[in-house]
Amino acid sequence: MTREELIERLARLHGIGEGYHDYRGRWERFGADRLAAILRAMGVAVDDLAALRASLASAEAQRAGRLAPALVAATGARIALELDVTAAQFGGVLRWSLVREDHERQEGALSTADCAELWRGEIGGRWITRRRFELPADLPPGHHELTLGIGAGEAQRVALIVAPPACHEPPVLAAGARLWGVAAQLYALRSRGDWGIGDFGDLATLIAGLAPRGAAFVGVNPLHALASADPEQASPYGASDRRFLNVLYVAVPRIAEFATSAAAQARVADPQFQARLATLRAAPLVDYPGVAAAKLEILAILHREFRAQCALGGPRAEAYAAFVAGGGAALERHARFEALDRHFGRRSGTANGWMNWPPEYHDPAGEAVERFAAEHPDEVDFFAYLQWLAAAQLADAQALARSLGMPIGIYGDYAVGASAAGSEVWSSRALYRLGAEIGAPPDPLALKGQGWGIPPADPLEMQREALAGFVRAIRANLRLYGALRIDHVMSLHRLWWVPAGGSPADGAYVHYPLSALMSALALESERAGCLVIGEDLGVVPDEIRDAMRRYGLYHYKVMIFEKDGGRFRGPDDYPRRALATVTTHDLPTIRAYWESRDIELREALHLYPTDESRAQVRAEREADRAALLGALAGAGVSESAPATVAAPYAPGLAAAMHRFLARSGAALVAVQLEDLAGVVEPANVPGTHREYPNWRRKLPLPIEDLLERDDVADALRAIDQARR
Repeated sequence: MTREELIERLARLHGIGEGYHDYRGRWERFGADRLAAILRAMGVAVDDLAALRASLASAEAQRAGRLAPALVAATGARIALELDVTAAQFGGVLRWSLVREDHERQEGALSTADCAELWRGEIGGRWITRRRFELPADLPPGHHELTLGIGAGEAQRVALIVAPPACHEPPVLAAGARLWGVAAQLYALRSRGDWGIGDFGDLATLIAGLAPRGAAFVGVNPLHALASADPEQASPYGASDRRFLNVLYVAVPRIAEFATSAAAQARVADPQFQARLATLRAAPLVDYPGVAAAKLEILAILHREFRAQCALGGPRAEAYAAFVAGGGAALERHARFEALDRHFGRRSGTANGWMNWPPEYHDPAGEAVERFAAEHPDEVDFFAYLQWLAAAQLADAQALARSLGMPIGIYGDYAVGASAAGSEVWSSRALYRLGAEIGAPPDPLALKGQGWGIPPADPLEMQREALAGFVRAIRANLRLYGALRIDHVMSLHRLWWVPAGGSPADGAYVHYPLSALMSALALESERAGCLVIGEDLGVVPDEIRDAMRRYGLYHYKVMIFEKDGGRFRGPDDYPRRALATVTTHDLPTIRAYWESRDIELREALHLYPTDESRAQVRAEREADRAALLGALAGAGVSESAPATVAAPYAPGLAAAMHRFLARSGAALVAVQLEDLAGVVEPANVPGTHREYPNWRRKLPLPIEDLLERDDVADALRAIDQARR
């Protein structure tokens, strides 16, 4: 085979696609050099013909005669496996052992000749008969492990995921209800007593204010743990660890220890500390380092008092012990990461991340890490304590929502990946490929493509570990919420890999085990009683559309994207199994959209690759404004909208757009809190990092005041009436 043929064969074995249809529908084939760059990022040797041949031989040998590491089956179905039996193995004894999730064991043996034959012939010069082996009993839903081998040959272990046919759907939605809620950036919430950032206490206040108005849910940005030693890394989509929570969202005055701690209360009451809080509160942008310094200072005092109280026992000590036991090795590693990151950050005086630590600490199971944990038990325990506080306060907010009659409660968000420098990647080094980042090819939102600075998981490694990492992370999130949005749901099928140092436009798609991931998601969703919404914006392959339908994921419909032939789709054109919203955190607010402020901002940030592309976007926006007014009029909700495209923005436009969606067939409608407040600045500008203050912009006034505004109250009332 030629170099190109070897590379293409290797790429297929590693799940790299042949090409893709871009956002204009044009087919683009991946060349050999692009495929080779992705293979290098996967750690595959491809730099000369000898290396290519050796890599191909190794990849093919690993697959020969092997079962998939993870198999899936629907609840109630018989489980069958296809085995390649050689001439030497034919008639041999097939021994199997099954360990169910509840630890019950079943085992048995039979002749390979007694298994039904599916095919026979030669593979690689060897005679093969393909046989069907069926387990003798149906399995309950869960994660089970099968071990089987023929004669004295090597036994293979296979993870069996037995799942319900679809993700959980709340009974109220299954019965046809049309619900609505408000989506908020939690960090952006202001309240009269905030500490410079929205927190779980403010979330509870928002829930209490919205539930009596008929809201069924409150949506939030990803609440994943960020690196507390480097609070400037504030993107909720650049998590340190998706299995844990951002501790800056802890509401300090709501902690039980705060009520009994004279030291903490005295420190907070100090005039200098109060001045710090006042400065943090008044700032238009979240000062993450300032917030972290203030909160962690008081939290450290509370932790010392808590440890002293734990020595005496009591319900809180027992609850904490149960939390730590339940968190297991994952919580221990995360707490160690946080303690190590702070330790080395203080020594160097700069931001860290595990790649900047001494090499002996790069292995989370290594001797150096074990020694550090033994020598610094209080520092490690501090970060476990913070996770306990965060989990308890978020659970309290969800319990409040349910007690006030919200059928969904908190609607969470699950990021597509985790930071290369963070806890999740450090804890699972074998799973991630640091020679690449995930992103997106060029599209109308980012014409140069996007690189998100997040390392991809290797699909072959995911399968070798039987999806264990995915299951742990998605389970940890589903149990927190009543609904969960899967950011970039296409990642369950394919991800755009960008080799390190390369342009996003030169990336390629790498494919993942879609059916296995969807089955695992359905199982965990049903167990948690959590609805799943797939963020399916952009170029969505047919495989994902089909899988979302089969596995019961709701679609994510953004009104300003819902167009057909230049016209906006009407309310009746929205599918029922969907969440609909006017705009999102990555898009302009309604006011900015109408005034083209987002186009002006992107021009200033030099995000348009050519003058022609910029002119095209401006022309499209002019046409969209006219089409929008026509759509609102056609739906009979235009009485408060501008009369012409030249008219200035007024709150009535947002109210009309929200009533438009409220009349739609979508089962769920989300209203952005920023649009109720008339905010102009976006939360995030895709394709930027330090050029724009992403994930920092606050709301203009406290939520207590915002919810009492007449225009906001009227808008929420109109939405509720339209939904009912």
